[in-house]
Amino acid sequence: MTSEPTTDRDTGLARLVRSLDLLWGRTTRDRPARGPKPGLTLAEIVAAAIGLADHEGLAALSMRRVAAELGVGTMSLYRYVPGKDELLALMVDQVQGPADASDQRPGTPRDGTGWWRERLELVAESSWKLYTDHTWLIQVDQARPVLGPHSMAGLDFALAALEGLPLSGQEKMGVLVGLDNLVLGAARSHVLYQQAAQHSGVSDEEFWRTQEPYMVRFMEEGRCPRLAALPEDSFSADPADAMRFAVRALLDGFQQLLDQRDADA
Repeated sequence: MTSEPTTDRDTGLARLVRSLDLLWGRTTRDRPARGPKPGLTLAEIVAAAIGLADHEGLAALSMRRVAAELGVGTMSLYRYVPGKDELLALMVDQVQGPADASDQRPGTPRDGTGWWRERLELVAESSWKLYTDHTWLIQVDQARPVLGPHSMAGLDFALAALEGLPLSGQEKMGVLVGLDNLVLGAARSHVLYQQAAQHSGVSDEEFWRTQEPYMVRFMEEGRCPRLAALPEDSFSADPADAMRFAVRALLDGFQQLLDQRDADA
């Protein structure tokens, strides 16, 4: 996360604690007790920040811009949120809720109906929508995520798919991390491809038309026989369909693991 200028006391740990206090409601900043009667809520500030990032990207996000979106002075936001780092933590948690908040059933033991698979496919679809609707999320470094109530509920929802299966805790997390890495990678490629024309000023048609003579000449020399043998539509799959194909392949492998453990047992 990008940070505001810091002092010796304003350490990364201090920012983390402030973010956690806001995420878990251990602060009075939602409606400040001091000063004039508040005209905002923390939820309204977070919603405005998400809307700004959705429309203009993460680079446009600043306390000043969010204040302008809300029609208030920049300093008034600091009564609720200490800075941009804390605001970004709130934004990330807000969009990372369960795949389907109306379905909070606990997991059921595997009985051959494939319920676990349906749930993981739902998680994958939800993650794809999350990353493609909120493209700024792809830019946020979540190697060490700041966990709030929404993101923890989302993780618990995904874990319900694996309840009752012959897996260790590490293996359950491995399945979920592998699934998210797959969807995130596919979404990142899709988003960057969409943004390429705008950033470069070169349309997709111009881009590939310019490259085509070079690629054709290389393949006509017989140096890429397998590439040359591919059907013309090999690279025209819908990005969401390509993601779903990869998810199915991943879950097929997971099914084989479960079947093998059943046989061993």
